[in-house]
Amino acid sequence: MKGHHKVTLGVGQVFGIKLAPSASVVQIAAAAGFDALFIDLEHSALSLNDASLLCTTGLLAGITPFVRVPYQCGDGFVQRVLDGGAMGVIFPHVSTRDEAESAVAISKYPPAGKRSMTGQLPQFAYAAQPHAVVIPQSNNVGSTVIVMIETKEALQNLDAIASVPGVDVLLVGSNDLTIELGISSQFDSPVYKEAMEKISQACKKHGKIMGLGGVYDNPTIQGWAVHDLGVGFVLGGQDSSFIAKAAKACAEALVKVEKSQN
Repeated sequence: MKGHHKVTLGVGQVFGIKLAPSASVVQIAAAAGFDALFIDLEHSALSLNDASLLCTTGLLAGITPFVRVPYQCGDGFVQRVLDGGAMGVIFPHVSTRDEAESAVAISKYPPAGKRSMTGQLPQFAYAAQPHAVVIPQSNNVGSTVIVMIETKEALQNLDAIASVPGVDVLLVGSNDLTIELGISSQFDSPVYKEAMEKISQACKKHGKIMGLGGVYDNPTIQGWAVHDLGVGFVLGGQDSSFIAKAAKACAEALVKVEKSQN
């Protein structure tokens, strides 16, 4: 299966794509040293075809592609994302055990789940493979299940969600979570930190990886999350924010050059 593997312990650095469905962006992410792609179909205009192109390029470039699907998108949509080359699916707004179990079920072939079988998958370079190869390899290393913790209800159901077999990562959606908690983007708030500590405890108890999303350019919070909470999956930013930040810095530098000549 192209030498890729599901998320394991360690800090995975993740590059988000929501703007540019280009193979060049995948190459940039790989060359920069990122471990995985976070291809965003929840908050973007990217299509399923765009996602498949990015996933296939990721497989070839040696950077593991994950796809975030829209909330309540349906099992059929998730299946098409996996058939398109994703090595795992990111499910937003998972708030109950039932939702976590449903995420696992559609991501896995029987007997672990209910994913439907097809042939010549991009994860196997479109080479025909027997079911005896496709099923165990896909279930074990090619269908990482990442559930996002973003609601008050999810915090109340942490133990139940984290205990679901087949769930690999609990990814904190920090922006939506802080909005729900009434402390929008206040990552230094004791309320946010308490929630993060609860998520960390649930992950450690059930052997899951904790992920961090939505906190960028904040090494203090990121360092605390990695070193104190054991976060092992970090979304470093998205293509749109990288472009905007660099463009702003360039424009400001040019203004300084112009003023220095006056």
